Amino acid sequence: MSARTKGRPRSESDPERRRLAERDAGTVHWQRWGPYLSGRQWGTVREDYSADGQPWTYLTHDQARSRAYRWGEDGLLGISDDHGRLCFGMTLWNEHDPILKERPFGLSGPEGNHGEDVKELYWFLDATPTHSYLKAAYAYPHAAFPYADLVAENARRTRADPEYELVDTGIFADGRWFDVVVEYAKAGPDDLLIRVSVTNKGPAPAPIRLLPTLWFRNSWSWGRAEERPRLEPGTGGVGAARSTIVGEDGRLGTIRLDIDAAAELLFTEN
Repeated sequence: MSARTKGRPRSESDPERRRLAERDAGTVHWQRWGPYLSGRQWGTVREDYSADGQPWTYLTHDQARSRAYRWGEDGLLGISDDHGRLCFGMTLWNEHDPILKERPFGLSGPEGNHGEDVKELYWFLDATPTHSYLKAAYAYPHAAFPYADLVAENARRTRADPEYELVDTGIFADGRWFDVVVEYAKAGPDDLLIRVSVTNKGPAPAPIRLLPTLWFRNSWSWGRAEERPRLEPGTGGVGAARSTIVGEDGRLGTIRLDIDAAAELLFTEN
């Protein structure tokens, strides 16, 4: 250690320790945004309003793309604020799947021969305590995702049999998948940079549609007197941004997403 830095507090020479000190002192809310977005909210018993107490069938994976959750949300390689109001996650389409890949797929408790089980390949690769840097990856097949095969084969197997996993279907043969890597880095507590990288691991070109998605959790349809937030196209992008989305929320204030790509903006009301 040099004489110049020998007597320095570690928090001054280590940016993450400085952020942690600011967080602990309550001066900077570094953990307002983080990896709080569930991967499989529908696979738990949290969204059950059934009259017969059947949480596994009340809100299924098939229904998750068209029904509003009340208490939470889910997504793929995503983030949200610490109250889960505004969410960001990856949406993918390989031009073969019957649905968009918006969330990990899995079996409910009664469907799996060993109970509830996610049937995907994804990795959380790196993270700092204040979520100032996050990195995760997802393996997305070139071919149509084998939803029906996974359900049928696991239903056929008994508890004495091994689980039938995604790799057992042969969907990744010859390296025919995409590596989708998402990185998040904070310039400030409310200033995030998002980088998405997609690599074709297969021996031939293959199509993929990349639809990073920003959305609000529905908190206004449950009898509460709460103003509905909004998202719409914006102007005057920051830096090299070619497209901009702006939004307003009663608690989060003004939201802005600048996209450094020639992206077509799609808005849905679902």
